[in-house]
Amino acid sequence: MPYASDPARTPASRHTDRFTAPTRGSRSTRPRINLVELATRLAGQQRLWQPLVAFDPAHRHYERLAAEPDFEAWVLTWLPGQGTAWHDHGGSAGAFTVLEGRLTERTASIDPRSDLAPRIDAGFRDLDAGEVRAFGTRHLHRVTNDHLRPAVSLHVYAPALVEMNEYTPVGSRLQLTTSQLAGANW
Repeated sequence: MPYASDPARTPASRHTDRFTAPTRGSRSTRPRINLVELATRLAGQQRLWQPLVAFDPAHRHYERLAAEPDFEAWVLTWLPGQGTAWHDHGGSAGAFTVLEGRLTERTASIDPRSDLAPRIDAGFRDLDAGEVRAFGTRHLHRVTNDHLRPAVSLHVYAPALVEMNEYTPVGSRLQLTTSQLAGANW
């Protein structure tokens, strides 16, 4: 289901300053990174990410492209049928762009005023090569390659990922099932 008016899903050529993330440091001194611009810039440097592209029929393949004090970037590959579990990014904001192929994103909503578990949103977003999807620190989603061709994507996070939480669907809600830590689980 296309969301042409969704400001978080933009062609790479139409990035905005709206999606920025704080970097490490005190709130008053740390700069903000435009994640859409960063993902777009890295995507345009094919000589950097192309050597990291590899496909594994058993699971998604991922390689870290950059580990900087303010952000990190990853290249992920997806064969048809491969995807992530429902997950968040442990408090990091991010953006991803599809470099080749097409990916499908499904999201869940978190109501900060409620103790209820996150609710799975109706619908989905298909993202084609060149499109960018930005998200904030409370984003929860599942990304899959539901299509017939392999896909490649580039993901940036600020600050760098420290933790990711996985969720399991229970009806229309999601239940937290595991927490994964950088350095221990990936």
